[in-house]
Amino acid sequence: MFDVPTVDLSPYLDGDPAVRPRTAIALDRACRTVGFVQLVGHGVRSRSVAALGDALDAFFALPMEQKKALVVTDGTNRGYSPPRTESVSRSLGVEQAGNMNDYFEAFNVGTAADGPEDGGDGNVWPDLPGFRDAVETWTREARRVVRALASALGDALGDRQVLHRLADDPVQVLRLNHYALEEQDLPDGADLSGMGEHTDYGLVTVLWADRVPGLQVLHDGTWHDVVPDEGALLVNLGDLTARITGDRWRSTLHRVRPPVRDGRVLRRRSAAFFHDGDPDAVVETLPLPGARPYPSTTVREHLARKLAGSRAGTLNTTAAREAARVREAAR
Repeated sequence: MFDVPTVDLSPYLDGDPAVRPRTAIALDRACRTVGFVQLVGHGVRSRSVAALGDALDAFFALPMEQKKALVVTDGTNRGYSPPRTESVSRSLGVEQAGNMNDYFEAFNVGTAADGPEDGGDGNVWPDLPGFRDAVETWTREARRVVRALASALGDALGDRQVLHRLADDPVQVLRLNHYALEEQDLPDGADLSGMGEHTDYGLVTVLWADRVPGLQVLHDGTWHDVVPDEGALLVNLGDLTARITGDRWRSTLHRVRPPVRDGRVLRRRSAAFFHDGDPDAVVETLPLPGARPYPSTTVREHLARKLAGSRAGTLNTTAAREAARVREAAR
C-alpha cells in the first residue's frame, strides 16, 4: 500500500539532538522510496498558518484586473500568474496532454539572489492590509524549517554541510497557489489539469496545503493521491538534489488534479516554498555508491531551462530521465 512516510524534525530544532540519527535515517528511507515526506515537529505556529490562509483568500478574491496589475514581465519569477498562462509539464520537455494550459493561478515572491539585474528582489505587493506581513512571516518560518531540513538531509548523506555549501545566498521563492476554475470558454474535451506533471526545480520544497484532494504523486508507475495530515507540512526533493545524489534520491513527479463536483472544481489552496541554492553554485554528483552521474551545471542554468519551459513555453530538452517517467506512466 502506498504511504507517505512521517518524519519528526524536532530533533534538529528544539528537540533532543541525541535523536538526530533516527531522523536522518527516516529521511533517507523516505527519500529513497517515495520522495515525499509528511513533516511533523516543524514548530510552525498555528497563527502563522491561519494568517497565511487569510492572506491567500484576500489576494485571490481580488478582481482579476487588480491581480493582473501585479504580473511581472521582466523575466524574474515574481508576481501574479493568471490561470492558463503556464504549463509546468513543459519544464520536463513534455507537452500538456489536454487542450489547455494549467488552470491554477499563483502569486510569487522571492529573494534578491535571482532578482532583476538592476538590483532588489523584484517583488511586487498588493495593496491589502496585513498581506505582506503574513507572507513575510510565513517565509521566515519556512526558512527556519529548510535550514533544519538541510542539516538533516546532509547527515543522511554523511556530510551535514553538503546542501548548506550550495546555499550561502540562495534563490528562494514562495509561490501561493489557488485552484478554482470559474466557468468560462473551456475547449471541448479539455483536460482540467490544475497543475501538470512536473518535478520541482531546486534542492527541497516545503509545502503547506489545504486538506483537500488534488495532489498526486507518481510511485511505481501509478498516480497516488496525497492529502497532508492534520498539522503536517509536505516536503519533497527537487531536481538539484537528484543531481547531487545521482538519483539515490529522485525528484518525485507530482501533479495537481482537484476533484470536479457538479461541474465545478473543488477549491484548493497551497503555498510552496522552494529552496533552490545560490545562482552560481556548481551542482555535481557526489561519489555515492550506485550514483548515476549527471552533467555538471549551475543553479542559474538549471532554473533558467526549467522556467523557460513552464512560463515561456520552450520545451526543456535536458530533463530526459524525468520525462521518460511521465511518458511511461501515461501508457
